[in-house]
Amino acid sequence: MKLATAKIKSRAAFTLAEVLAAMLFLAIVIPAAVEALHVSSLAGEVAVRKGAAARIADRILNESLVTTNWSSGQQNGTVTEGTLDFRWTLTSQNWPPDAMQLLTVEVKYLAQGKDYSVKLSTLANAQNQSAATMNLQR
Repeated sequence: MKLATAKIKSRAAFTLAEVLAAMLFLAIVIPAAVEALHVSSLAGEVAVRKGAAARIADRILNESLVTTNWSSGQQNGTVTEGTLDFRWTLTSQNWPPDAMQLLTVEVKYLAQGKDYSVKLSTLANAQNQSAATMNLQR
């Protein structure tokens, strides 16, 4: 009876080579899996913040078109949403083919210690801007 029990125990154990092979496999797989989780976390965070930055850029661009304050040179500021700060810059430059201005808003934000940015642009009619300013002054 003892001999049969000894044979079962010797067949149920792992060899040293099998244990070392399993440890080598884990040493390769675990860092790769952790890096994949890090990359996916960064991608998710950047996507959420990029959406917020695009929304902010759109709002700033629309507000500057309505208030016609875009002709006063470069403007900048910071918008805070929750605990996140978004730095924006509005620039205006001549659009050569027509008497129009190219308005560009760039919104910069941080995600896991790295800088990212979103740019939105549109064309504004410089002649309508002066007419709108005259109507507001009346």
